[in-house]
Amino acid sequence: MELSQDLADYNYLVSDLFEVPASPEEWGKYRLTDDQISYFNRYGYLSNVKLLDEWQVDRLNRELTEIQDPKHPRHHLFYEFHSNESTDPNTVIFHSLGHWRITPGFHDILWNPAFVMAASQLLGNVAVRFWHDQLFCKPARHGGVVAWHQDYSYWTRTVPMNHLTCWVGLDDASKENGCLHYIPQSHHWGLLDRPVLTGEMDDLKGLLSEEQKQAFHPVAIEMKKGYASFHHPLLVHGSYENFSDRSRRAFVLNVFADGVMSNSNEAVLKGVPAIKTGQKMEGKFFPVIYDPAGLTNGNQAI
Repeated sequence: MELSQDLADYNYLVSDLFEVPASPEEWGKYRLTDDQISYFNRYGYLSNVKLLDEWQVDRLNRELTEIQDPKHPRHHLFYEFHSNESTDPNTVIFHSLGHWRITPGFHDILWNPAFVMAASQLLGNVAVRFWHDQLFCKPARHGGVVAWHQDYSYWTRTVPMNHLTCWVGLDDASKENGCLHYIPQSHHWGLLDRPVLTGEMDDLKGLLSEEQKQAFHPVAIEMKKGYASFHHPLLVHGSYENFSDRSRRAFVLNVFADGVMSNSNEAVLKGVPAIKTGQKMEGKFFPVIYDPAGLTNGNQAI
C-alpha cells in the first residue's frame, strides 16, 4: 500500500507490527485483571504491563534513529522537536511530539491491542481517543532530567479531566539510567502549578503543602524494554539523570475518553486546526483508537 506523507490520514494499522484480534475471545487475553485496576485506582499507576515483543522494540528503535535526524523528509510533521530540551548545559534530553504521523511503527502503536484494551479499562471501559505522543530519550553518561510534574497541568485546555498516560520503554529502564519515578497516591492532591518540564528536578516541591512534602516518597519504576507503565493525569512523576553507560529511550502515549471537550479557542498542537471551546475533541488528529462497543479496531475507521 502506498501511503500519503502524513500518516494521520490513516486511523487504522498500516504495517505488520500488530494483528487485530478477530473476536471478543481473542480480545480477552489482553484484559487487565480486577486486581490490576484496583491497584491503579488506589495508587494512581500500574507498571510492568507488557506491550511489545523484542522484535517490535527493535523496529521502533530503528525508526527512532531515522526520525531523530532533523533532515528527515517528514520532519515538518512533528508538533514539537527538541534535539536537546534540557535546561542544564551539561546534560541532554531528546523530546518530540508527533512522530505517529511520520513512521509506520510509531503510527501503529496507537492501535496496539494490549495498549488500547488497558487504556479503555483504566478509563472506565469507555471508547478511547488519542491525544498526542511523546519521545523522551536520555543518552548514556549525560542524560538530563524530566522534572517532577503532573501531566494534566499541561492539558487544562481540555475538559473534563478524563485522561491517561502510558510510558513504554525502548531500553531496559533502571535507577542507574534514569527510569521513571512515581509518588504513589499523589493523584489525590489536586491540580498543582506546572514547572518547566526539563528544568530543575525539584521545582515542584516548592508548591507542596507540608503534608504533601511528608508524603513525597518516590518509587522507582524499573522495567524491561517493551513493558509499560500507565498513570493518572494528576499523579506526580519524573525521572532523574542518566549517568550510566546505557541509553534510556522511551515513548509516551497520551489518551482521553471519548467525549472530552476543548477548553481553548487556540490550537492545542502545532499544525492542528483549533477546536473551539465547548466542542468535542475529535477529527483525524484525535482518532478513536478503541471502542469496547465495537470490539474491533485497527482495520478500518471507527
